[in-house]
Amino acid sequence: MAVIDAVLDRLLDGLLGLGRLLSPLCSLFVLLQLSALVVLLLLSLRVVCLLWSHAQFTRRLRCFSKPPTQNWLVGHLGEMRSTEEGLQAVDQLVRTYSHSCSWFLGPFYSLVRLFHPDYIKPLLLAPASITVKDELFYGFLRPWLGQSLLLSNGEDWSRRRRLLTPAFHFDILKNYVKIFNHSSNIMHSKWRRLVAEGESRQDMFNHISLMTLDSLLRCTFSYNSNCQESSSEYIAAIFELSTLVIERRGRILHHWDCLYWRSPEGQRFKQACSVVHGFTRTVVQERRAQLLHRGEPESHTDTTGGEEKKKKKRVADFIDLLLLSKDEDGHGLTDEEIKAEADTFMFGGHDTTASGISWVLYNLSQHQDHQDRCRAEVNDLLQDRKTEDLDWSAPVRPSVRPSVRPSVRPSVCLSVRLSACLSAFVSVRGTGSICLVSIYGTHHNPEIWPDPDVYNPMRFDPENSKDRSSHAFIPFSSGPRNCIGQKFAMAELRVVVALTLRRFRLTPGGVEVRRLPQLVLRAEGGLWLTLETLDAPQD
Repeated sequence: MAVIDAVLDRLLDGLLGLGRLLSPLCSLFVLLQLSALVVLLLLSLRVVCLLWSHAQFTRRLRCFSKPPTQNWLVGHLGEMRSTEEGLQAVDQLVRTYSHSCSWFLGPFYSLVRLFHPDYIKPLLLAPASITVKDELFYGFLRPWLGQSLLLSNGEDWSRRRRLLTPAFHFDILKNYVKIFNHSSNIMHSKWRRLVAEGESRQDMFNHISLMTLDSLLRCTFSYNSNCQESSSEYIAAIFELSTLVIERRGRILHHWDCLYWRSPEGQRFKQACSVVHGFTRTVVQERRAQLLHRGEPESHTDTTGGEEKKKKKRVADFIDLLLLSKDEDGHGLTDEEIKAEADTFMFGGHDTTASGISWVLYNLSQHQDHQDRCRAEVNDLLQDRKTEDLDWSAPVRPSVRPSVRPSVRPSVCLSVRLSACLSAFVSVRGTGSICLVSIYGTHHNPEIWPDPDVYNPMRFDPENSKDRSSHAFIPFSSGPRNCIGQKFAMAELRVVVALTLRRFRLTPGGVEVRRLPQLVLRAEGGLWLTLETLDAPQD
């Protein structure tokens, strides 16, 4: 298929060039006939290949239950909708088939949808060399994120994972907690100002997405963008790219590069990529030059002499750590590889965390008893401190942890893996089937979670969780390709939620909430809550 696409793409360019070179005496009609004949031949060949592949996968996936289709050719095309009704359809699918089913997007894609821990676990725990990221969705991200950890496979992925893992060590993450506090303080100051002006009803996604981007820019680049208070070309480009990726996923004709890059959306994507790549490339090059001249920045606390003594160097950020990382052969990452990882960190770290925080606050606004209990524990934690800032040593209170978990259940909607060899599913072994791990479906499977739509933090009480599958709750995936930044995300989420509950009471915004599944779970028209400023409790 890829070869045909490449030939078709080159042919279109070649025919345009040929038309300019031909003698004016040559008949334009003959040229058009020739062009139409060649294009028709290639398109016919592609259609035949598609139909043959579709027939083969239909036969191979007969061992899986197959939901009713419109017809053999169209299959389930158009039935996966990014709407509230689409999520309700997933709920019905999970109730009907309980663990898995086959799914056909016309003759174009043949999938196996998984939504039960017993079926997901073997896939996620399989070696990374066996299960690889598919191009169905992840390929749309490659022009933006390059060959990064998220998109690489095989030995290239293994090397990158080894080089990046030290950047997420506890000692490194401790330095970032100060940044989480600072970014939260900026957001809360803005909220207090808005409440004082009579604008107490606010869209959580809007404010929290800017706050997480602010934190990431400081943690990744040591860059103060002031994006929570003013516009930024780089931030606008990040939002533009995320939107365009979602739009492309839903338009089947834009799945072909030869059509997409000629469309207005494709041109906008290239322009936004240029902005993002230019910013990251400049920072990487400048920081490498600084390291050569000034030496390594601080990455931890120096304890020589028996007393903790801070080095008078700038604390290392994500870019510094990547520049300093070396593999077992002493080789580091190139500037292009570092750029790809930094862009991926920005892409993967802001929307997912913002979604989790927003849904935590939404659920607590709907359940004031849980909100009051969490707030009391946060106030108790901070009562003897001179500052409200949280640090790494602050313990997670018994009510805060379970109150967070039900809200991060829907944050990431799905994960796509191309299973070249599935030991758990012998019938599809070696077929190259695309397996769609439905994180949302697994987290709402009534076989695992009774009354899955009910907000019940006590599900996560240790006593209630002891007999539950280790893969019943996988907000950060699992296995060798789990989310490398999960501790970073949870640390930020806890800091922001704790400080928000201490400073504000949240109540529903008076608008019906309709879920909007995109790269993460959002809400149509925003997630609106009403803020009430609280005075700090007196000791």
